[in-house]
Amino acid sequence: MKRIHVFTSLGLNYLPKARALFRSLRKNHPEFILHLALADEARGLINVESEPFDNVIPLSSLEIPHWRGWAFCHDIVELATAIKPFVLRKLLNREDCSKVIYFDPDIVVFSRLDDILKSLDEMNILLTPHQIVPESSLEGVIDNEISSLKRGVYNLGFIGVRANDEGRRFVEWWSKRVYHFCRMEIYHGLFTDQRWVDLVPAFFNGVGIIRSPRHNVAPWNLTTRNLSGSLLDGFQVDGEPLGFYHFTGFDKGDHEYMATKVDGNNESLKKLIRWYINDTIQSSKDPVAKTKWAFGYFSTGESISIAQRLVYRERPDLQSMFKDPFDNSTEPTYLKWWLKKGKLRYPDLFDSKTSESAIEQIRRSLTPGFRTTSDQFDWQKTSQHLVAGFFSPRYGTALTKRVLNVLKHEGIRGLFSRLKRY
Repeated sequence: MKRIHVFTSLGLNYLPKARALFRSLRKNHPEFILHLALADEARGLINVESEPFDNVIPLSSLEIPHWRGWAFCHDIVELATAIKPFVLRKLLNREDCSKVIYFDPDIVVFSRLDDILKSLDEMNILLTPHQIVPESSLEGVIDNEISSLKRGVYNLGFIGVRANDEGRRFVEWWSKRVYHFCRMEIYHGLFTDQRWVDLVPAFFNGVGIIRSPRHNVAPWNLTTRNLSGSLLDGFQVDGEPLGFYHFTGFDKGDHEYMATKVDGNNESLKKLIRWYINDTIQSSKDPVAKTKWAFGYFSTGESISIAQRLVYRERPDLQSMFKDPFDNSTEPTYLKWWLKKGKLRYPDLFDSKTSESAIEQIRRSLTPGFRTTSDQFDWQKTSQHLVAGFFSPRYGTALTKRVLNVLKHEGIRGLFSRLKRY
């Protein structure tokens, strides 16, 4: 029998919100199989029998090449989003799978999603835009439409994929992109996994766009949707039952601020936010939710800095030398290299006055990031660069500057790695 599989991905600190999501799914769709994908390590802290989900999918089970070195290159938000296509692939390949749906852990489902399931009977990939109605004010254009242009037209708090050849083709493409480019770097056109999906309607067949106002309701579209009702009587959006609401940015207070700014006098919205606070507050006291992120520390307990992650991400030679950069038990270790040679190579990263600008400079150099699995040396491509530099002094000067910059920051191994096909 073919089943519908649903998952979310997170670190253990977000477990209270995932419980609210899964409880809502259990209530409205008891037929779904529910999975918790961990961008973390369970460490024996999760007992599935007492949780509102069926299964835990650990990062180590996703068949991601060189996954520990790869994971080191990401912060917790990047990693939780980067594993999504790999979880999709794992679930789509199950014999009992007909469809896979992803929800962000800070989403709650308030009514059945039969319209979404029906669309997935006909479509291969299902997306929901941040906005479905143009803004009518300049403030709305700036806050919402321009924000979508920077971060992505489609909100990846939701995606649905059918278990067929086209669905799997999409997942393979997406996984290859986020393997190298799941980053919070808007100036490069990257916003973790999300911006890539702007290309999906152009690249793939059978892409459906959800334009129902009842789904993925959030502060970025409340300016064009009317939320009414209550938890007892049921919430409505433009007269339709609320499908799912996205409580994005809740812990930092961003959600309440944005919602109040957009629709601060809406009593139904106030009731919805108060309900979410009350629903998740008890679960947030669970010690599991206060567990430190497993990939935030070296094996001996030292906290991993942004600078340490970025330098490792940009240095193929370090990736080859330190297959498991978290590990401090077996010589040589990345941490010892960092404290000894890293300090000499990157002195600005060790100075509090210059570290921020030095980090920004590393980020501004767009590279494929983690790439120990790169192809063989491409002599033809390299010779083309050399010939072009010989016949064009301007190109030759630019090429020389680029080579010197790579040598300075990545060494000779880094230069040779750059001259490989990615």
